[in-house]
Amino acid sequence: MASSFEQFQKRRLISSYFSVILIIFIVLTLLGALGLFVINTEKLSGYVKENIPLTIYFKREAKDENIKAFGKELEKADYIKNFHYVSKKEAAEKNKDILGDFESLIENPLFDSYDIHLKSAYVQPDSIKKIDEKFRKNEMVADVSYDAVVVEMANENIKKITFWILVISGGLTFVAMLLINSSLRLSIYSHRFTIKTMQMVGATKSFIRRPFIWRGIKLGLIGALLAIGALLWLVNYVDGKLPFLDIWKDWVPTAIVMGGVLGFGIIIAAISTFFATQRFLNLRTDDLY
Repeated sequence: MASSFEQFQKRRLISSYFSVILIIFIVLTLLGALGLFVINTEKLSGYVKENIPLTIYFKREAKDENIKAFGKELEKADYIKNFHYVSKKEAAEKNKDILGDFESLIENPLFDSYDIHLKSAYVQPDSIKKIDEKFRKNEMVADVSYDAVVVEMANENIKKITFWILVISGGLTFVAMLLINSSLRLSIYSHRFTIKTMQMVGATKSFIRRPFIWRGIKLGLIGALLAIGALLWLVNYVDGKLPFLDIWKDWVPTAIVMGGVLGFGIIIAAISTFFATQRFLNLRTDDLY
């Protein structure tokens, strides 16, 4: 009979530990995933901004040497990410489905141009306006075209997304602390009589707390390592789907997030175990029932 009861208690204890590890794993995985998203927000916003095109059209009297000289100036500009020359013949080929084969009937009405992508730091309403004005000073430039509305919307939406990410991160961190704390308190609750018995026979509070805190640290460590494993898989998956992020190439921020997940799991487990054990140490025997 005693053996059956001991086995039941052992299974109950293992189930309790498993529940704590599972909660720590889920919470830290979600928190870590959000952290990875935060550190890559700038790359995502940069990718969006750097894909907004700016097109420079040349006058018909512009000669090849004028266009080539302009291209050399673009190569020296520190605000240019990349650019591509599009001749009016190439533009006609690209728009053949829309405009039809008009070249056999009339002179090509399109212009020679450069399609330019700016570096993300310069895709701001004020910066891009200055660049626009600079290009227009060239006497061979007929027009400069870019979608000002898209530029403004991109910057506004990125600011909003960044703000809400910070709010959600703060909220999730608070919820994570509550969930981990609650799960560890429930785990220690089953040992409340053992804690009180040890206290009654003269054991000091620090002596009683020590094994529980070490156990809490171990549970936090296991949960954190499982979360790191899941996050490494997530990083590998996202890096394959979105190679422009270069997550593995720029591995330091990712390593910091992983270290933060490990540290947070261990620290919050140790602190929660300390206070949960302290609570039962301070209770009267009658209050344990």
